[in-house]
Amino acid sequence: MKSNSWVNLLKKVHSDEDGAISLETVLIVGAIALPILIFLIKVGWPKVKEYFNQGTQDLEDNRNAATQ
Repeated sequence: MKSNSWVNLLKKVHSDEDGAISLETVLIVGAIALPILIFLIKVGWPKVKEYFNQGTQDLEDNRNAATQ
């Protein structure tokens, strides 16, 4: 009798499709976002890093000029 209830439970869980739409949506969003993220890391990050490095260099230069 217990094995019959397990079989019924497994059939019920296997046929349940309530979360399928949400899962498919998450997978599609991930498939779109991943290439964009890779592109931003490869192309955009060096430019952002250079911008902030230049800003810190300008701050250091102005600090040295202000103390002299």
